[in-house]
Amino acid sequence: MNIYEAIRHDHDIQRDLLEKLVDTSGDTETRKQLFKKLNKELTIHANAEERHFYKPLIPVDMMQEHARHGIAEHHEIDELIEKLQDTEMDSSAWLKIAKDLKHKVEHHLEDEEHSFFQLSGKVFSDKEKETLAKKYVEYMEAHR
Repeated sequence: MNIYEAIRHDHDIQRDLLEKLVDTSGDTETRKQLFKKLNKELTIHANAEERHFYKPLIPVDMMQEHARHGIAEHHEIDELIEKLQDTEMDSSAWLKIAKDLKHKVEHHLEDEEHSFFQLSGKVFSDKEKETLAKKYVEYMEAHR
């Protein structure tokens, strides 16, 4: 497995959780559990990705701006999560913010999968891609 396959696997989990979350309504146990699971998934994924994908790319001139952009998007996602935590789950505002979060996360995943992966693929050797995947997966498993 390489780093791209490992990250894409987690992106699919995030897409699934987001899809289910925006299909919920009201202050229900289902919504609470999905939000809790999504929040944890996004948090550990961002941490793992920043450590084992972005950080090794920051010293590379052609990748520095892309890595910083990805990290900035993680912070924007964190801010939307905080807004959701501060909003009543049964208010219409909560669902609107959840949909904004879904849109932001999906945009971020598309950016990574359709441009960032290709660019960074030119930087990492096959061995580095495998080593990064191993470290990334170990981090995810240790924190899930």
